[in-house]
Amino acid sequence: MTLALAGCSSDKWGFPYRAPVQQGNWITQEQVALLQPGMTREQVRYALGSPTLTSVLHADRWDYPYFYQPGFRKPQERRFTVWFENDRLVRWEGDTPPEVQPFQQEPSPAASRREEARSERDEARAKQDAPIAEGRRLEIQPVDATSRLPGAGNPEPLR
Repeated sequence: MTLALAGCSSDKWGFPYRAPVQQGNWITQEQVALLQPGMTREQVRYALGSPTLTSVLHADRWDYPYFYQPGFRKPQERRFTVWFENDRLVRWEGDTPPEVQPFQQEPSPAASRREEARSERDEARAKQDAPIAEGRRLEIQPVDATSRLPGAGNPEPLR
């Protein structure tokens, strides 16, 4: 029993799913292109978002780290830093930022297949509904509501 439990504690024998962990600021090339020397702190905050790390010891420096651990694959780390003098942006540096946000990235092959299947299903449903779209109409006959009441149109009085 001890050997069986010891085998379950290793990285390869645990649960089959490991949740991805994402922390920090995702900064794109489009955001970095907005930066210009002389910008105020508020303008930089608008362009890049609030910094993840600020320090009392380095008040003129904002750090934007990013960390992503996708389950069992290799983690990604990026850093981006901006420096201010007299509350004005003087320089910035860091890792090359990606061109797009995570939700704009190319989907995995499995997700692409699911999307194709979904669009094929939608097309099949549209073909089924085609006669309705081509002019097949449902005719609605007016109904006299009083004719369905007990005693309506009946000369005998209700008891």
